[in-house]
Amino acid sequence: MDFSQRQHLMINVEKDGPDKLVKQTFPLRFGKYSEIRTPDFEFCFNLNGEIKSIRGLKPDWPHPAEQFKRTAGNDWVYYTVGDKSGDDGIISWMGEYYLPCLPYASNPVWEIKYFSNPLVMSALAEWSQLFANLYMANSKGLYPHAKDLIQRILANDERILYEHSQHLNKIIGGRVSVLPPDTRHVDYDIIPLTIADGCLYHCKFCCVKTDQKFQIRSKENIHEQLGALKDHFGANLVNYHALFLGNHDALAAGGDLICFAAEEAYHAFGFRQRMDQKPFLYLFGSVGSFLGAGQALIEQLNRLSFHTYINIGFESIDSKTLSLIGKPITAEQVKEAFEKMMEINAAFDRIEVTGNFIAGDNLPPEHDGSLAHLLKHANVKRKSKGAIYLSPLKDSPKKRELLPRIYKIKEESRLPVFVYLIQRL
Repeated sequence: MDFSQRQHLMINVEKDGPDKLVKQTFPLRFGKYSEIRTPDFEFCFNLNGEIKSIRGLKPDWPHPAEQFKRTAGNDWVYYTVGDKSGDDGIISWMGEYYLPCLPYASNPVWEIKYFSNPLVMSALAEWSQLFANLYMANSKGLYPHAKDLIQRILANDERILYEHSQHLNKIIGGRVSVLPPDTRHVDYDIIPLTIADGCLYHCKFCCVKTDQKFQIRSKENIHEQLGALKDHFGANLVNYHALFLGNHDALAAGGDLICFAAEEAYHAFGFRQRMDQKPFLYLFGSVGSFLGAGQALIEQLNRLSFHTYINIGFESIDSKTLSLIGKPITAEQVKEAFEKMMEINAAFDRIEVTGNFIAGDNLPPEHDGSLAHLLKHANVKRKSKGAIYLSPLKDSPKKRELLPRIYKIKEESRLPVFVYLIQRL
């Protein structure tokens, strides 16, 4: 129900977006949420009363599809349509109609300085003003039909939102420093559940993983996380349709623990199939853990009530490059794992394996050539599966100049090729 009063606030206590996740050129709100509009801005809140997004409504706002979004980790991410918003624009590079501009150091090939636009940055100041206005409205008894919503919002000031994000990190044992690129399919909105810490490899080039030795969590610990996560996300659990099993190589934890965690989470979080769409399960895997995953493990995953994405860090199929970046695997192992990826994608309907390769200025010339040859001559059986993500190295001095080289690889590849933006939770 809408309310319009003298403070020019239009309050919609509960709105229903699509039940199924879909991709649109315009921001589409999924699930249940609340909305408050001023003459200049649109503010959306989740069912716990936490601010979720801000979008400008004035004609001079950069683009109607651009907005700020606050993540579960309490980052404000600005979503832009980039230089172009058509089919030859951002979507051709990201697989989505938008580019998340992150407020921390990452690896984008587009340097969009949204923070230098006073109108864009005024959105965050306007959120502070709205909070103050809601405080006054609550004290004066205005908007009685929205009283509960206003009180939920006021219970989540900036300090509480920060503490909430820190509590999430404490539950799972640390911040998720990087999400699988496939989580773009759910706009990076996942529930994290840690089943293993550390990494099998400690590559020199990697800037997002810890030096911690790989170690799996106990089932007791997973149960504790599930209970705490259920309380943490509260009423807003109904809006989640995806689970991330962390952290950097959950595949190495083995099929029994993966399936245990996934099945327990499915019931604890109330996941369900929505129309024809199963909930999503995301996890990372290394070349070693992927080659060690037998047929029985893959069949176990395929029987889950999820559509599962496994993202593998190939990095390069060139021996010199693998040595340079400190990746303790061989080019032959990468090729074997790549071929296994395509076989699994062809044989299993509920599993999709994707792969990451690096891109940069200071790599051996053989890197680009060997990757282009691999993708050009791939024996692809199902072209719609098995996306390849190219991750620009953070220390590449001219990231934007990488685009023509990426485009050349993309144009000749038999698999979909996208840019991998390193985004944390």
